[in-house]
Amino acid sequence: MEFRIIKSPSAGAMNILLRRIGSGKSSITEPFDAVGLIQGKMIDMVVAADIAEKSVGVVVEDVKGSCPQNMILLAIMGDTASVESAMAEIKFKLKEGCNAC
Repeated sequence: MEFRIIKSPSAGAMNILLRRIGSGKSSITEPFDAVGLIQGKMIDMVVAADIAEKSVGVVVEDVKGSCPQNMILLAIMGDTASVESAMAEIKFKLKEGCNAC
C-alpha cells in the first residue's frame, strides 16, 4: 500500500478528486485542511475505510481509477490532525493483521 498526505490541497487537486469520487453520493460538503490518499488492493481499501471512519472524524471516499469497477484509491478528508491520525491508525492496524477492526 502507498500512503500520501496533501496538506492544504489546491483547488485543482480537489477538483480532480471530486470528479473521480466513486459513489456520486459524496458526503463532501466543505473544504478540508488535508487529504490522505491510500492506494492498494480492494480488500485493504475497504478495511482501511472502516478503520479511518471508526478512529476519528474524517470523511472517506473511494476514488475511481481507469477501470470504474475497481476501487484502488481512498481519499481521507478532514482537518490535518485527524487525517494524520486516521492514516497512522490504518498503518498500525493493517500491520498488526487487524484482528480487532
